[in-house]
Amino acid sequence: MRLRPLAVGLLVGALALTACGREGSPSDNAAGSSPAPSFTPASDVKLDGSPTFQRMKGRDQVVIGVKEDQPQLGYKDPTSGKYTGFDIEIARMIAAKLGYGEDKIQFKAVASVGREQAIANGDVDYYVGTYTISDKRKEQISFAGPYYVAGQDLLVRKDDTSITGKDSLKGKKVCSVTGSTPLQRVSDQQLTEANNIVSFQNYSQCVQQLDQKQVDAVTTDDAILKGYAALEPDKFKVVGNTFSSEPYGVGLAKDDKVLRDKINDVLQESFDNGTWQQVYDSTLGKSGAKAEKPKLDRY
Repeated sequence: MRLRPLAVGLLVGALALTACGREGSPSDNAAGSSPAPSFTPASDVKLDGSPTFQRMKGRDQVVIGVKEDQPQLGYKDPTSGKYTGFDIEIARMIAAKLGYGEDKIQFKAVASVGREQAIANGDVDYYVGTYTISDKRKEQISFAGPYYVAGQDLLVRKDDTSITGKDSLKGKKVCSVTGSTPLQRVSDQQLTEANNIVSFQNYSQCVQQLDQKQVDAVTTDDAILKGYAALEPDKFKVVGNTFSSEPYGVGLAKDDKVLRDKINDVLQESFDNGTWQQVYDSTLGKSGAKAEKPKLDRY
C-alpha cells in the first residue's frame, strides 16, 4: 500500500500542525469543503508604546516568522511559493487587524531552534508556528495566546478500533522520531514493550510504516498527527485522547506588552465571532478530529 502522490510530496519533511474545534468537535465541513476566510486590513491602527509596531510602520510591512514544511499548518508550496495552513491563516488574521493586507506581509521561515533569537533580534515582528508557551522561553520573549493547546496523541489506521488511547498500546508497535520527547514518554511510562518501540528521523517515515502495517501507531503532538490525518482522511485517524499539554502561542518581543495585549484581543475576537472556527475548518478540520478552543492566558 502506498500513500497517494500528493501526500508523499507533502509528507517528506517534519510536520507539525495546530487545531481548534467548535464546541469540542469539528464542524460538518471538516472534510475540507469549508473555504478559508478573507481578512480586510484595518485602517488607522494605533499602538502607542509598541516598538515592534513602530518598526512595522517604518518599513510599511509586517515580517512574520513561520514554519514552511508543515502541511495544513505552515507550508510553502515549492511551485507557487504560496504559504498555507492554520498557523498561516492565524498570522494573516493578526496582520489584518494590525492594518496589513496580503501585499504587506513577508513570511519568514525560521527553524524551531532559532525562534527566540529571531524575535529578540527583531528579524521577525511575531512568530506563529506550533510554538509552545513555556516559562523558560518567557525569560527571553513573550507570548500571546494560546490559540491552541496541543497534546501527545496517536495516529492509527482508519479501520483500527483496537487502539483507543495510551493504555491500549501494550503489545502494539509504536513509532516516533528519534530522540523526541514523545518517544521518551512512551519508553518512560512503559506504554508498550521496549522491543515494540520504533524510531526514525522524521514522521513521514513513521507514517509510511503505519500505512504498510509495519507499526500500529505513530505518536507525537496531536497537531502534527492531525496534519497527516487531514492529508489522508480515508487511511488515518487521530485517536483523540491526548496525554500531555502543549499550549501554542504567538511569540513576540519580551518588552512589548502593548502588542501582546492587542494580539490577545484579536485572538479572543476570532474565538467569539467564528473566524477562528472558519480557519480551523478550512485547514486542520480536514482531519475530522475533535478539538477544543483554548482559553487565553493574559499576563
